[in-house]
Amino acid sequence: MEGLFTLDNFITLAMLTLLQAVLGLDNLLYISLESKRAPEDQQKRVRTLGIGLAIVLRIILLFVLIRVIAYFQDPIFGFEFSAAEGHFNLHSIIVLLGGIFIMYTAVKEIWHMLNLEEIHEGEETKVKSINMIITSIVVMNLVFSFDSILSAMALTDVFWVMATAIIIGGVLMIYLAGKVSEFLKKNRMYEVLGLFILFIVGIMLLSEGGHLAHLTLFGNEVTPMSKTTFYFVIVVLVVIDIVQSKYQKKLSRK
Repeated sequence: MEGLFTLDNFITLAMLTLLQAVLGLDNLLYISLESKRAPEDQQKRVRTLGIGLAIVLRIILLFVLIRVIAYFQDPIFGFEFSAAEGHFNLHSIIVLLGGIFIMYTAVKEIWHMLNLEEIHEGEETKVKSINMIITSIVVMNLVFSFDSILSAMALTDVFWVMATAIIIGGVLMIYLAGKVSEFLKKNRMYEVLGLFILFIVGIMLLSEGGHLAHLTLFGNEVTPMSKTTFYFVIVVLVVIDIVQSKYQKKLSRK
């Protein structure tokens, strides 16, 4: 028992908590945007319940992955054509489906924003199903969790350290998701920016899934988008949005 609660384990716990925070930024944005589809008085409950369920399922997933990690890495099927080649395992399929779903969600919400008729149906669309919103948050939380769990398993094999980091990361996410949602509510113009960032998150997951599947298109291997590139693109989008907003304000004064 003494060997479990060592200084090294607590240092690893601090590193994993920081890792959960960094890798969870894109997930945080998805949760904030998705929860806005619920009635305003239900949004906090939706976020808390969705993330809470996801924490429990993340710990179960961690427990399962520790024992059956090979099944997630072993190829399930593959194909070889002149223009494309790939060998898919369970991990790559989950990440690819997650990327496709996020891109679909972002495009659908952007389309609704462009379709003025949808504005009058906004409340009906929001109340459509709180359970569906919670399910979406839980499922996408699990998709996003694969990277952090696999990274955690590379740093330590102590279960309580990994589970504690997941719980701390989840509690931080519940707190920060509310802050992000409030910011978006007060600054509606940033909703479009958030949806385009979400679209890039989908592209990042597709590139990662393609890399995991050793996917090759026209002789070029699909490589994963690095977190550095992802954050750089986000910064560029934010700067463009700020400059454009200031420019539009100056034009409106003339």
